[in-house]
Amino acid sequence: MSNRDLHRHGRPYLATPLNKQDLADHPSTQFDIWMQEALESDILDPTAATLATVSQKSQPSARIVLIKAYNKTGFVFYTNYTSRKATDLEKNPKACLLFFWASVYRQVRIEGKVKKIPLEMSSKYFHSRPFESQVAALTSSQSSLLQNRKQLEQAFTKNCKKYCSLSVPYPDSWGGYELLPHYFEFWQGRPNRLHDRFIYTQEDSQWVKQRLAP
Repeated sequence: MSNRDLHRHGRPYLATPLNKQDLADHPSTQFDIWMQEALESDILDPTAATLATVSQKSQPSARIVLIKAYNKTGFVFYTNYTSRKATDLEKNPKACLLFFWASVYRQVRIEGKVKKIPLEMSSKYFHSRPFESQVAALTSSQSSLLQNRKQLEQAFTKNCKKYCSLSVPYPDSWGGYELLPHYFEFWQGRPNRLHDRFIYTQEDSQWVKQRLAP
């Protein structure tokens, strides 16, 4: 591996000011405002978020998930219940979501507890997915070891033929989670690295806004 120096790689952050009085009283409302603006922009995959979990042995890990729904209660994503993230959440049901929208100099960090969503909700979404996505979820035992890619592709092709004229059975090993937030941070990049950062924390069931140093 080369000894690569990346110190000079970077760019200025040129967003407009973010002021406390301009933020919504509820963090989910503020998130919805920013998400709507992200959806209307040219951002690639604006619903993608980094999901960070911690194992029973205190080992952090992170990966990208797609958020499929959110409201004032929580944020919903789907995965395989045998995956590493699911194993982490089974032992330590706390996680963090991070949305990073580089082209508009924004990120949102959300921390909270995670729980499985009802089976009926997971099954309904599963059967709304494209046929190939349903078969892929049924075929792959996520995070398990494979001998080679051919093994996976052959199993996928076999299941596509098997269920081409049938309803793909809902796999018990697949479903959704909901992250129930207790902390939000809204970050907006500003010139000279003097970024605007605001957090929402809960006090006596009320959300309190505060500014953080960049």
